[in-house]
Amino acid sequence: MADLLFRGATVVDGSGADRHRADVTVTDGRIEEIGRKLTARQVVDAEGLVLAPGFIDMHTHSDLRLLVEPEHPSRVTQGITCEVLGQDGLSYAPVDDTTLPALRRQLAGWNGDPDGFDWSWRTVGEYLARLDEGIAVNACYLVPHGTLRMLTMGWDNRPPTGAELDRMRELLAQGLREGAVGMSSGLSYTPGMYADTAELAALCAVVAAHGGFHAPHQRSYGKGALEGYAEMVEISRRSGCPLHLTHATMNFEVNRGRAGDLLALVDAALAEGLDVTLDSYPYLPGATSLSALLPGWSTEGGPEATLARLADPGARERIRYHLEVSGSDGCHGVTADWTTVQISGVRDDALAGTVGRTVAELAAEQGRSGTEVFLDLLLRDRLGTTVLQHVGHEENVRAIMRHPVHTAGSDGLLVGARPHPRAWGTFPRYLGHYGRESGVLTLEQAVTRMTGRPARRLRLDRRGLIRPGYHADLVLFDPGTVGDTATFDRPRLPAAGIRSVLVNGVPVVRDGRTTGARPGRALRRTGQGSTA
Repeated sequence: MADLLFRGATVVDGSGADRHRADVTVTDGRIEEIGRKLTARQVVDAEGLVLAPGFIDMHTHSDLRLLVEPEHPSRVTQGITCEVLGQDGLSYAPVDDTTLPALRRQLAGWNGDPDGFDWSWRTVGEYLARLDEGIAVNACYLVPHGTLRMLTMGWDNRPPTGAELDRMRELLAQGLREGAVGMSSGLSYTPGMYADTAELAALCAVVAAHGGFHAPHQRSYGKGALEGYAEMVEISRRSGCPLHLTHATMNFEVNRGRAGDLLALVDAALAEGLDVTLDSYPYLPGATSLSALLPGWSTEGGPEATLARLADPGARERIRYHLEVSGSDGCHGVTADWTTVQISGVRDDALAGTVGRTVAELAAEQGRSGTEVFLDLLLRDRLGTTVLQHVGHEENVRAIMRHPVHTAGSDGLLVGARPHPRAWGTFPRYLGHYGRESGVLTLEQAVTRMTGRPARRLRLDRRGLIRPGYHADLVLFDPGTVGDTATFDRPRLPAAGIRSVLVNGVPVVRDGRTTGARPGRALRRTGQGSTA
């Protein structure tokens, strides 16, 4: 007899096919049977509820939080059963004793830097093994290009030598052999921004040879957005590497109403035969570290060199010019509008009063320029400040999510006093606000963007669909009430309408409450190209 039965569920199977009513049984962590009048030892009455594959978050920043808080309530309460780590070209494997401390400082705004944490891994394989020790959800990992560059050539703003490029290729290949599903790049972050097209194409050829994909945070989402996307397509063309455009947005005033330009570029690449997908989050504001707005030259040499420049009057004046007059590459080629930059988190508790305020508000209160407030805040908080950027456009968000290669990604930061609510609300927001309430997506369209389609990109073995023999990563929700409740003022509120969530057949949410179970593990790319 089966272990568990969902009786009378409305099954939305992740393929895009129409919903249908069925019983679904689970045994030994797998979906056993889909039919009528089935039996099992334990029965869940699913009448009037939707049963879907577990949601797959294609862009997360849970690299540390998943280990610090392995029950992972922000993820499981919105139905997520798998997430993709190692994003934006910066994460914690592979590292050595020199790069790890610098990365911890550089990424503290994204991930925190918890006291007493065990940092004993160094390789991708060792990091994945740490995940296997017990986490609530499954996880895939991308080898971060910026971290490879640090290991090989520090924070130098120059092309690699032939030997250095070979070393990056070797480190990348090792990470892929150890189970990473591809490579990420962060081309508006130090030191990834110093890489040229040729360097990235050479590395992407290695990724392609191992069956992976490239997930770039490209050079600009503002003034140079379309050119940045075109460069990513060219890298795919040169290398033969599949391309996944992460947090694919067209932001800032220069891109209002220009989503169609991006989608035309994607359509042309697909017509050419290139393998291209994308993800986006269903909100207007973005989120990042405050230091990301600095011009690239000011961050050469790493965090300590950056802090020294922030204290130097000559360097501060040069930074001011780029921010206010010419447009900082860190600010996506546009001049800084401090009314759109809102503090979401700080490392130094003495700065807690800045949280929730825009830089412009702080500047007006202090009788100073926004740039001076920005520079001093970075210096006082030692680069640990995070911000929301209110630069998105509703028409762009809707157009991009309608595209047939679109998938869902939260890009959620989980630390800070008031992080972006997308960390807790992305997936139910697609189902509720953009599905049931706005009609932008049908239920079937929303579910396939969160399940079957990302599973194909990740080449997950028997995941992402409701099929006999597939892993029982499942979510049961009420289609009439499912939705996000997290807000910008209260960003850590759990979703409404999520009744049950199974990861590898084990409940991590039961009757709307987390169970504390940790059945997840690292999903590794195998030599055959699939991820198991």
